[in-house]
Amino acid sequence: MKNRFASLAIVMLLLAAFAVQADPALIIKAANAEIAGTMEQLKGEEFPPYFISYGITELKTINLSAQFGKIQNDTKSVSRTLDIDLRVGSPAFDNTHIIRGQAFSFGGGLISADLPVEDDEKALRSKIWYSTDAAYKSAVQKYEKLLTNRAVKVKEEDTSADLSKDQIYKYSEKEVKFDFDKEEWKNRLRRLSQLFTYDEKIYYGAVSFSIVIKNKYFISSEGSEIFHSEPFVKVYLSAQTKADDGMSLPLYESYFAFSPDGLPSEQDMRVDLIKMMQSLKDLRDAPLMTTFSGPAILSGSASGVFFHEIFGHRVEGHRLKDPTDAQTFKSSVGEKIIADFVDVVFDPTIKEYKGVPVSGYYKYDDEGIEGQKVTIVENGIFKNFLMSRSPIDGFNKSNGHGRRQAGYKAVSRQSNLLVIPKKEMPLDDLRKVLIEECKKQEKEFGLLFVKVQGGFTFTGRTIPNSFNVNPLVVYKIFVDGSPDQLVRGADLIGTPLTTFSNIIAAGDDNGVFNGTCGAESGGVPVSACSPSILVSKIEVQKKAKSQAKPPLLNAPKIKKTP
Repeated sequence: MKNRFASLAIVMLLLAAFAVQADPALIIKAANAEIAGTMEQLKGEEFPPYFISYGITELKTINLSAQFGKIQNDTKSVSRTLDIDLRVGSPAFDNTHIIRGQAFSFGGGLISADLPVEDDEKALRSKIWYSTDAAYKSAVQKYEKLLTNRAVKVKEEDTSADLSKDQIYKYSEKEVKFDFDKEEWKNRLRRLSQLFTYDEKIYYGAVSFSIVIKNKYFISSEGSEIFHSEPFVKVYLSAQTKADDGMSLPLYESYFAFSPDGLPSEQDMRVDLIKMMQSLKDLRDAPLMTTFSGPAILSGSASGVFFHEIFGHRVEGHRLKDPTDAQTFKSSVGEKIIADFVDVVFDPTIKEYKGVPVSGYYKYDDEGIEGQKVTIVENGIFKNFLMSRSPIDGFNKSNGHGRRQAGYKAVSRQSNLLVIPKKEMPLDDLRKVLIEECKKQEKEFGLLFVKVQGGFTFTGRTIPNSFNVNPLVVYKIFVDGSPDQLVRGADLIGTPLTTFSNIIAAGDDNGVFNGTCGAESGGVPVSACSPSILVSKIEVQKKAKSQAKPPLLNAPKIKKTP
């Protein structure tokens, strides 16, 4: 058993907006009492529970937003969600097993419920008791279906157990609290969003601010008792315009920190916002990109999203249990999959990377396992998978990547993705290599992807295994030395193994993309950190666009200029 009791080293001031303060000891006591009672009362049933865990997520949020100089939204909320993982059968085969031939059956059986936000033991236990009863009935019902399913189906490709044996952790800390001047932030949002009114062709212009304090509990029948507090603060600048041909052109800038003091100054945000407005103006006049296949440089943040989509989802270990998944890297352990100068690491234990805060940080995952640094690729060789407590053949233990959004079942998910090159070059030299590669391929230009919005990927067997990354700012870089040309309307597409094999060089910079990744277990905070990379061949397709014309009415006139 591993015991840890810690408290925050820095004493922070109370966030006065929240009157309700958590009492971890009372909540853990209530949860333990219901686990003990359930295990005792159901031990004589035909299918008694062999494992129960309660994940309790308490969210305290403040959301502010302003559009065109005025407050649009001002809300705060407090909620508690109970997620019950109750298992019958045995670790080798239990009710969480996938039902083959049935869609969306992986990890089913989770029961969720809203808990009181006030700390009253009787109220908490009453809700936990009733929800646990429902979880047990659901678990037995699915387990009986699984026994039938196993009897009539062919032997499974993956014969690993359903729950791994892991360490028991005990950890508690104080709830994070910090001081926050709400009125000052509202005034800042007003001033920043007011700038969007100076361009009459910006149809949407907003600045939002959010504080989230996420208090997370994990209590299990094995003996784990964990309470940790995860705060984060975000500011989001977003705007949208429209080209004359109807194409919508969005841009954004986001900032992430663990407290309001960690955010950039208002002046820095103002500079970024004015640059964004100029970029939107330039995009309106930019020519449309045609289909293209050839060399490209992806900036650090663009490269991070690129790796997240084409690689990260394919190394989430639980997918290897799903017979409908393509299992791209199942047979790749020990094999070279990328240039030998590239390492790929996932590390939830770091709060910043090269001086930049990263949002995939956590102490414990959502299955009560300590977050761990995992090297997935070393010297271009595939080494490992991201693991939850659902083992796969050859990987029988969690490495602290069982994650979920409240209300979902935990599966293996990404954290802080780090692309680490062992050979790097100045960006000017990377550009020269791009031009040389264009000449080899007899291309008039290559592409530079400066900013992307996100993307998506398909990993199933029944549809082509591909990815789509959504660029926002793309330039043509010409071989003849002509000035770079901004273009619009390009989507970066491809298949993972082919695209991976085309990475030939990396820059000496670093970009960080902080965001929320949505998948089977809901939305979880992640980051992707990477230098700029040069790909010898990528493919671009034309982006879909609206057929609606820009507004016919003139926008209100503003005489002032920023």
